Amino acid sequence: MNSSVLLCLMVMLVQLCPCSPSTQNSRAQDTVQSFTGARRVKRGWLWEPLFATEEQISPHPVYIGQLKSDLDKQDGNLKYILTGEGAGSFFVIDEYNGKIYVTQKLDREKKPFYTLRAQAINRSTQLPVEPESEFIIKVRDVNDNEPQFLDGPYVATVPEMSPEGTSVTQVTATDADDPSYGNSARLLYSLVQGQPYFSVEPKTGVIRMASEMDRETKDQYLVIIQAKDMVGQPGAFSATATVTINLSDVNDNPPKFQQRLYYMSVSEEAPVGTTVGKVFAEDSDVGDNAAMDYFIEGDSSDVFHIITNNETQEGIVLLKKRVDYESRRRYSIQVKAVNRYIDERFLKEGPFEDTTIVKINVEDADEPPVFTLENYMMEIFEGAVGGTLVGVVTARDPDDAGSPVRYSIVHSRHLKRLFSINEHNGAIIATEPLDREIASWHNFTVTATETRNPEKISEANVYVQVLDVNDNAPEFPKSYETFVCENAVSGQQIQSISAVDQDDSVEGHRFYFSLAQEDTNSSHFTVKDNQDNTAGIFTGKSGFRREEQFYFYLPILIQDNGTPPLTSTNTLTVTVCDCDTEVNTFYCRYGAFMYSLGLSTEALVAVLACILIFLVFFLAIVTIRQQQKKKPPFSEKMEEFRENIVSYDDEGGGEQDTEAFDISALRTRAVMRTHRPRKKVASEIQSLYRQSLQVGPDSAIFRQFISEKLQEANTDPSVPPYDSLQTYAFEGTGSLAGSLSSLGSNTSDMDQSYDYLADWGPHFKQLAGMYSSHRTVGD
Repeated sequence: MNSSVLLCLMVMLVQLCPCSPSTQNSRAQDTVQSFTGARRVKRGWLWEPLFATEEQISPHPVYIGQLKSDLDKQDGNLKYILTGEGAGSFFVIDEYNGKIYVTQKLDREKKPFYTLRAQAINRSTQLPVEPESEFIIKVRDVNDNEPQFLDGPYVATVPEMSPEGTSVTQVTATDADDPSYGNSARLLYSLVQGQPYFSVEPKTGVIRMASEMDRETKDQYLVIIQAKDMVGQPGAFSATATVTINLSDVNDNPPKFQQRLYYMSVSEEAPVGTTVGKVFAEDSDVGDNAAMDYFIEGDSSDVFHIITNNETQEGIVLLKKRVDYESRRRYSIQVKAVNRYIDERFLKEGPFEDTTIVKINVEDADEPPVFTLENYMMEIFEGAVGGTLVGVVTARDPDDAGSPVRYSIVHSRHLKRLFSINEHNGAIIATEPLDREIASWHNFTVTATETRNPEKISEANVYVQVLDVNDNAPEFPKSYETFVCENAVSGQQIQSISAVDQDDSVEGHRFYFSLAQEDTNSSHFTVKDNQDNTAGIFTGKSGFRREEQFYFYLPILIQDNGTPPLTSTNTLTVTVCDCDTEVNTFYCRYGAFMYSLGLSTEALVAVLACILIFLVFFLAIVTIRQQQKKKPPFSEKMEEFRENIVSYDDEGGGEQDTEAFDISALRTRAVMRTHRPRKKVASEIQSLYRQSLQVGPDSAIFRQFISEKLQEANTDPSVPPYDSLQTYAFEGTGSLAGSLSSLGSNTSDMDQSYDYLADWGPHFKQLAGMYSSHRTVGD
């Protein structure tokens, strides 16, 4: 550590005068201004700059300055007092002579200056002889802090082959010492490691390229930068930082084939798209800078082509066209690899491409037979007799061995065997006459199979066109309805006709119309050929009578223009109508229908009237029967019945079924009453029956009995759902037969006579018959 330079401040009191607070503040400001260094006299004090050196270590207090009043006669009568920041701890004052001392080590980085106040008082009177004034002690800096790289370690990237002087990055160190005093905080940067590839600017810390570097040689460098304070003078503090510099890739290397000659092979059976082989050109660059495309140069580009695998950067040679061992057995192609992205800065280094030779051998394989054509077109006239030659297909074995070939036709399940083929020479024959009007084309597949290797099969399509011959005569296109009025005049057209022909005419159809020679009605009608494949039917006389002849049958002769021409006779039926000049088609059809039935109009009306009467009678019978079905049986006695028939579709499970239904859920709280044990019903019925014979149905006893039974049925938990007990002990009054109940009877059926049942009328006829027969059997 450098020796301290001590400057003392001699304070002399030149004038004793009272000072107001405002005066004291102004004097304090003057004290601060005294740091400019010039010695000043301000009233009773003499001020000079006062400094204390930091980090000064001594076993005794260090003198840094003195305060002195001009009234001090050095007789010890004045007392100097020091107050303020650090007074009594860091700074002390000799109260007899005003000397100020530092008692502890100061640190400028923690506190750069201290503000204190000084005062001189008379020991006897304890009155100030000088007003209290403020002054500052500044801590002078020493080099006690090392530089620091706060942002390290550093990582930077720079493109490879960058020119000399290219800025890479900047490092910055900081120093806590006072930059305004001395060289303690003045830093100097230097390169400890990284020569000769990099350099650093001493003052700024900017790292620059010192030479061009190739990433492919080395892609990462470790640079160490040192920062020294005191401008690098001896005894200065220093710090270092590590900078990792990565070289990024640029496209400065062309692709290179490691092999100048590649050998590959492909089978002649290989389909289009088969991978023949792979080539690879190395590129020292990475990423997009190493991307390349492959091309095939020369005439072989129509047989092979090449694609690039973007992941591996390999060139894949593919088969573009089928090869034939017998035609050509080897190929030689030239493959070029070219960088996809080129940096123009490096074009001077040469072309970024490379070439290699690929030799491809074609391997022989047992190939299937080859037809001379893929599709065969053949023709045959319709109607040709079976055995007629349709055409010939030819296939051969392309291999050198030349295996014989066997032919066959592939018949589908739905295709009739109309053709056959000679398995040795491929001759196709029609097995039966063909009809062009049924099918004008026949398509089928022919196979050729090697006899030595039946697995080798090839196919060809055969299309047979059936040529037309004139074997169908022309005819009417439809059935004509022709009518003529009785008052028609001679020369009136009553019908226009045409013709159709199923045959196919090359020149177009041409039809000729005329009346047949055998026509006996030629004087009644004539035929006029319109020369456009249509003809008109005209009346040959005036007036027709239905009574004489209702229908006329005209034989129309139609001839085509085929070779040879064919003729057909078509009958045109002319119906005579009861009209003047215009034909009512509906009326005419009605008259023709009646004529065909042989009925007159009056007879038809009579028949329709009979049919109508029969329908009305039939509907009346149906209506009556429906009404009888709706009427309930024994309607006249319904008011006398007292029993109700209740029908349920649900069978129920019986009294023992306690699982099927929850009985409690079927009851309402309104009917849940205290259950009373059921009484014997039979005894009650007998008792009630005897009473009912005396009192009748309106008796209170009868009503009470029914109410009790109803209540028991509603509250009985053992009764299944919808079950009810209905007891009837009264059979009504006014019956001539009296009661039929046997409950009150003490006699058996054998002791009773039922002969009186026969007198009760038809309603008891069946019952009387049953009991009468019973008595007879018993007797």
